Order: sequence, then structure tokens, then C-alpha cells
Amino acid sequence: MYSGFLGSLVVLAVFVSLPAWCQNTKPQNSLRSGGDFSGNIQPGNKVPQGVILVKGAWSSSSDSVTPVPEGGVMANHVFTDQYFGMSYALPPDWWEKYKGPPPSDTGRYVLAQIIPAASFKGPARGTILITAQDMFFTPLPTTNALELINYSKDKLQADYKVEMPPTPTKIAERPFTFFAYWSPIAQLHWYVAATEIRCHAVEFVLTSRDTKLLESLVLDMNKMKLPAETSPTAGTGGGDAPMCIRDYATEENILARVDPIFADHKFNPVPVRIIIDKEGKVKHIHFLSAFPDQAKAVTDALGQWKFKRYLRDGKPVEVETGMMFGRATFPTAPRTGEKATE
Repeated sequence: MYSGFLGSLVVLAVFVSLPAWCQNTKPQNSLRSGGDFSGNIQPGNKVPQGVILVKGAWSSSSDSVTPVPEGGVMANHVFTDQYFGMSYALPPDWWEKYKGPPPSDTGRYVLAQIIPAASFKGPARGTILITAQDMFFTPLPTTNALELINYSKDKLQADYKVEMPPTPTKIAERPFTFFAYWSPIAQLHWYVAATEIRCHAVEFVLTSRDTKLLESLVLDMNKMKLPAETSPTAGTGGGDAPMCIRDYATEENILARVDPIFADHKFNPVPVRIIIDKEGKVKHIHFLSAFPDQAKAVTDALGQWKFKRYLRDGKPVEVETGMMFGRATFPTAPRTGEKATE
């Protein structure tokens, strides 16, 4: 029925455990009172007496100017994420109802959740989920977006069926990998298109019972704007983006360092992305997840670090890399054998 459409594609995937997001999504005018879909929000509720609120681990950064992955915005029906150099115009009669949660400490982001508006007309509704996985901190045995999708396909649960294995294609004139699977029980289909930007696997996960709707959504993605250096296997971002290099913060590249001092021992990982300027100084710090006191301790320490300059074509360039403080997670495999030059 639609195998010809799938056979003509070449694109990537997502974590297979995304099953039935919003299969019962209701239009805006059918919101009930109470719960996640409440239209009766009561602001200004007071904290009960005797309750102390403590701010938990959260994402933050050392400045408010440098773009971060979770900083995407929706304006004039267009989703824009400066960090990824991405601009995606929503299909007609679709909208973003909720903002995504903060990133996880394994670098998983929900960049946008898009659903049909009340004015949508069609035999079945669906969802568009835009996610990103930081490949510096993924707990899976994968080093790029293509490997991540293949891993998802190999670990697909028995009650899901592959409609199209990971296949290379082009969307918006950029290389992607496409992966399609479905649930015969729920009669839901997932179309997943993914590529890599700045060492993140960026994924578009389209879900619906209506395969014609999914086909039109995939075709509509060709209107996107993406950075030139985008690839399922080595998308560094290109242009003015820093050179993303995994495991750059090693002894051979560090000229001076000061370890952060944590006043309280909280047993949580503190994943950090840093940008190193052309002179080897840390110019930007992005905390994926950290308590405020941890962020301050790491910021104070990294301000005293000095790295070797990284040269590309004989000229120093900025480098973006990942570091783990706090309680370390499992080891990850190095991405590249490139070395710095003083």
C-alpha cells in the first residue's frame, strides 16, 4: 500500500521505547479539568506550611548568550534552535502544546512536542517529536546517530514489527537515516528520521495510525533549514560552530587544571559540555544536569583550566567537548584519533 514510499526513502531512528505517545490526543477545545490536559490552571498556589522546597539538579549555563540545545523556540509557527542551526516550519493546523522537560543526565533532550490543533481535519491524528541525544554521554554502546538507530532496530521488542530497516536518504538536502516500525496491536506506525549535528543525534519521530499522514509529514520536512555539516555518522555542525571532539579533555591536552571542590557529596553525575576558545581557555559551560552548588564549584574550577590550542588547517579553532564530574557513569568509546597542537 505504501511500501513504494518507504522504499524511496533513505533516513534514521530513535529510542524504540517511544510507543504510543498521544495516540488518544484530544483537540484543544476538549480539555478536561485536572491532570496533564487540564485547561483549568490555577496559578499562585501556596506551598503548604512546614514544606521546604529545594532546587534539584537542572540544566544551566555560564552565560545567557551562547545557544544551548534546549534553547529552541516556537514563533510564528516555526520551531528554531540556534544551537543546532535548525529551522522547521510546522505543518498547517499543528502546534506545540507543551515545552519539553530538561535534559537527562545521559544527554537526552525533548526539543519539541508537536500535535494537531483543534482545526486539524483528517481520519487520524498523530504526533511529531523532535529529540536529540548527546553522543558524548549516551549510555548505549554507540558513537554516532547511525549506530544509535541500528541499535534501536536490533533491540526492538517482539510486539513491534520493522516496516523499513535503517536506510540512508536525504531530507532538506541533508543526509539522514530513515527507520520505520509499527505495532500491529495498537495499529500505530512510527517513522523516524535522524541525523547528527554537533555530535548530537537529532531525531524526528512521527507517529500516527494514518500512514498517508506520515508520508506527507516526511515530505514536508524537506522545507527545513539545517547546517551544511550534517551527517548520520559525523555531523560536527560546521560553519561558525565549534569543532565537536569527544574526550578532548584528556591529560595530553590539558596544560593547567584545578579540580572542583564540592561542599556536599551528592551522588549524581554532573555532565558538562564546554567550549574552549582559540587560546585554550574555557569560554562557555553548559550543565546538562547539576545542583546549583555543583554548577558553581565546576564553573570556578574550569575558569582556571588551560588547554592546548586545537589547529584545523594550521589555524586555531574553538573546540566543544564533554566532561563528567560528580559520580561518573559508564565509560564511552573515543570518537576520533585527532590530537591537539600547542
